[in-house]
Amino acid sequence: MTADWLVCANCAGRVSEGRCAVCRAELARLRQERGPWAAFGSPAALVALLLTLAAVAFLVTRPA
Repeated sequence: MTADWLVCANCAGRVSEGRCAVCRAELARLRQERGPWAAFGSPAALVALLLTLAAVAFLVTRPA
């Protein structure tokens, strides 16, 4: 989840801009919730990455 579409009730700006303390606190909370796997975007992207790695490992270990 990104904060691009969230509007702050305190400053009426986008939360992603972090204009006020409330925005910055919400951004920190969202980043903490996303965790270390957020870089992969979605579970589907993670599965695609794992399948690609498995295919490459199979091709590398296959006898010539």
